Amino acid sequence: MKEYDIIRGPLVTEKTTLQKELNNQLTFKVDKRANRVEIKDAVEKNFNTKVKQIRTIQVKGKVKQRGKILGKKKDWKKAIVTLMPGQRIDFFEGV
Repeated sequence: MKEYDIIRGPLVTEKTTLQKELNNQLTFKVDKRANRVEIKDAVEKNFNTKVKQIRTIQVKGKVKQRGKILGKKKDWKKAIVTLMPGQRIDFFEGV
C-alpha cells in the first residue's frame, strides 16, 4: 500500500480544531487495513513533518432508515496524529 493511499483525508470538526490548537494533534480518515507504523510513515512523507504519537479508532457505520428501507453506512478508521513540538500542518493556509 502506497503512502498516498493510506490517508483518505482530514477530519475537520469543532473538536478536531480544538485538538489542533491546544495539543498539536490532527485527525485523519485512513484506510481500514493500515496500521500505526504505516500511518506514521505516510504522514511524515506526505506532509514533511515529525510524528510523536498515533492513536487509531475503528468507527462503526451508523444504521440509517429511509421509510421502510433500512441501511448501514460503511465502517471506517480514524487516526489521531500527535506532532512533535514545533511541527505543523496547515490545511487551510489561505483562510
